[in-house]
Amino acid sequence: DIGNHSIKMVHLKKTHQGYKLLNCESLSTIPEGIEPVFSDLSPDRYGPILSQLVKTMKLKPKKIRHLVSSIGGDNTSIKQIKTIFLPDEELESALFFEAKKHLPISGAEMNLDYQVLSVEEKTNNMNILLASSTKALLKEHSNILTSADLTPGIVDLESLAVANSFILNSENEDGVYVILNIGAFKTNMVIYSSTSKFFARDIAYGGFNLTKDIMKMQKISYEEAETYKLEHGLKEEEVKKDKTSILALDITEKNTVELITQEVKRSLRFYVKEAGNSDFRKILLVGGSANLKGLPEYITEQLQVPTEVFNPFRNLEDSNRPGTTNDPQFAVALGLALRPE
Repeated sequence: DIGNHSIKMVHLKKTHQGYKLLNCESLSTIPEGIEPVFSDLSPDRYGPILSQLVKTMKLKPKKIRHLVSSIGGDNTSIKQIKTIFLPDEELESALFFEAKKHLPISGAEMNLDYQVLSVEEKTNNMNILLASSTKALLKEHSNILTSADLTPGIVDLESLAVANSFILNSENEDGVYVILNIGAFKTNMVIYSSTSKFFARDIAYGGFNLTKDIMKMQKISYEEAETYKLEHGLKEEEVKKDKTSILALDITEKNTVELITQEVKRSLRFYVKEAGNSDFRKILLVGGSANLKGLPEYITEQLQVPTEVFNPFRNLEDSNRPGTTNDPQFAVALGLALRPE
């Protein structure tokens, strides 16, 4: 999982019972104390860090047989559609034309993949998940992997990887679940149900925006604001005590937490309209900013849906590894490792 703030890697072994966690590590892509800047996928920046991460994991690049990595952002898109039943030999070409109607990437630039989710017996319609990216993004991503002596394998979308990490732990639970993967510069939102429509979108706010809120409010440096965010978060007592919580910005402005929550609410309304299903059971928080103090309580209150931090490792075999507060950041990497060959 090559993120703008850090690179995460998970190493799994398939067993008779399921999967065993062999190792997981994360390395920051930004020097400590330096304010991050959103950047393109540069092999010069990410390649050396990825090489170091592989060494930290005690892996030899040439011996990795099944490598799965992820891409995300504005140059990727995913949507579930319904179409008439077509045989395999006709389906791919038909879906390419269908995708141009549904996905915001031009045909010449598009790299398209799809998965048939189900075929409705009564109508003979097919439910299909379309996933696309630009060819340029895939090339940039492959260049990072090869610069670290890794052989590119399956490339998945972040939202599908997040869904995979949840499915491992869902135990065939009913209802609709919302997963918020809160990264540095964006929040990846996934709505998943085993019996309803799949939905995914990116929200253009993340943990870095929270830190910027604090920098502005407290008039302090980036490093000081990061420390403050981790110590205080959104705890209500901090607001009451000295009005210095992230939620206590000038009333004329909306803070990042409010903006994210507002976008989630808008997406939930859209989903209910599109899928006809409002049985939202839980909102699950993953990603580097999932453990912000008071965030689950705030979202629960605002959206009236129970919200909690999600540990993607909870159903893996690993008797020797204690859970840590960093576990939620590995949701994408775990979902990638679970991807079948």
